[in-house]
Amino acid sequence: MMQVPLSVGSLMEHAESFFPKKEVISQTHDKLHRLNYGEIGQRTRRLMSILNELGISKGDRVGTLAWNHHRHLEVYFAAPGMGAVLHTINIRLSPEDIIYIINHAEDRILFIDEDILPLIEHIHTHLATVEAYVVMTDKAELPDSTIQPLYSYEELLSTGDPSYEFAKDIDENQPAGMCYTSATTGKPKGVVYTHRAIVLHSFALGLADTAAISESDVSMPVVPQFHVNAWGTPFACTWFGSTQVLPGPRFTPKRLAEFIDRFKVTITAGVPTIWLGLLRELEQGDYDTSSLRAVLCGGSAAPLGLIKAFEEKYKIPFYHAYGATETTPLATISRLKSYQQDISQEEKFQERARQGILVPGLQMKVVSDKGEVEWNGKDMGELLLKGPWIADEYYKDNRSLDAFKNGWFHTGDVVTVDEEGTIKIVDRTKDLIKSGGEWISSVEIENAIMAFGPVFEASVVAIPDEKWQERPIACVVLHEGYENKTTKEDILEFLKPQFPKWWLPDDVLFFEEIPKSSVGKFLKRELREQVKARYSPQG
Repeated sequence: MMQVPLSVGSLMEHAESFFPKKEVISQTHDKLHRLNYGEIGQRTRRLMSILNELGISKGDRVGTLAWNHHRHLEVYFAAPGMGAVLHTINIRLSPEDIIYIINHAEDRILFIDEDILPLIEHIHTHLATVEAYVVMTDKAELPDSTIQPLYSYEELLSTGDPSYEFAKDIDENQPAGMCYTSATTGKPKGVVYTHRAIVLHSFALGLADTAAISESDVSMPVVPQFHVNAWGTPFACTWFGSTQVLPGPRFTPKRLAEFIDRFKVTITAGVPTIWLGLLRELEQGDYDTSSLRAVLCGGSAAPLGLIKAFEEKYKIPFYHAYGATETTPLATISRLKSYQQDISQEEKFQERARQGILVPGLQMKVVSDKGEVEWNGKDMGELLLKGPWIADEYYKDNRSLDAFKNGWFHTGDVVTVDEEGTIKIVDRTKDLIKSGGEWISSVEIENAIMAFGPVFEASVVAIPDEKWQERPIACVVLHEGYENKTTKEDILEFLKPQFPKWWLPDDVLFFEEIPKSSVGKFLKRELREQVKARYSPQG
């Protein structure tokens, strides 16, 4: 067989050749842009030539601090397309973490959205390797700034070469991109993606039994382009010629609902907190969502009540997926097998609430202290993964020794596996609650609480207990209008039939908001501190 290397640039070349009329609809700060892949490809080539003129060469890091829009998409292909490395930086991290990430990756150039420029103004003197800054804006003039040299993205592109060639001498195993995990402890950890990994992951997103992305789709990634490459959808959708709807900076649930209605979005992807917000907007407004064939949900476990609301009330298929920064990220997805279509509706929802089965191309095993666990849906163990789009180390970080052992990535996620091979996330290893020598899953209690009508969000954390070692405390945010109508007792009564008595939370605390990470996950470390401040357990 021909030894043809897999490369990110070839994905854009395919879109240019076969889907030049298909659109990328992009919301920026000032306007809505509509460009086709012919135009996007030409702009990407111009950008590659500009990067070359600015001294960027093979292996150099090209950093982005930007929202979901067409200019960010162009950098996605221009950097790896010329042999450099795309480094998407999470703009929601602390300034200290952003400084660390940029210096650790050794970024040579930064592409910055205009509203993020003040952050860079504040920290740029701490950036040791950055030689140039490019502002992505619709405005004709650059904002006043102390940063030098500072360029306008559009001005640079106007002088670029539209016929610049994608690199042909790329080794498919060389780096194409990198992201840093939003670590809950310690500094963020870098993961480097190869051309081969990104292309194979894109193939996986097109499989009928995964996301089934195709030319006929209108895709709206709500998951940020700075978070695990928007779950790889910009690469796959460009390659397959899907229409892309990029919701831009600081979007609201209202904008998402309007875009779904206006542009007839067929597939969208994001974390549970996004879908909780969208659900609230759909309940308040009048939107046509009939075009949606799939809502992809990942990042953390989706509450059963959320899945039911989308599927029963709005007839929107809701698919649970699982992955991590280290897995590019798609690892599992929850879809019913053909012979499971005859089970009851309630059983179907229970299945859909699980994280699903392994995507073809990957391998997994689930291990406890006693070895590999049985696939019986009950025994718990840590999920281990391997495959061509699974990382095998962190970038220049000795924490690799704990996470990557004997050819396997140790995810830190505790799961069960049933007879069908369907995994269910029980908890993070560090979030399991050990009470009287037995394990309690905080995730299972959270999902049960969020199925209670008045509850908007719930998170369960452990507090120390002299007798039992640890005990669960439930932290709850109620829907608007239920604040003075729902009590701790109501919630505990709702839980009683579902769990053993010793699983029930010792208390229910009501919050206006539960702290979240930069990617929308509950920040349990911070929540524990808030609980300690509000609640002192009796011995």
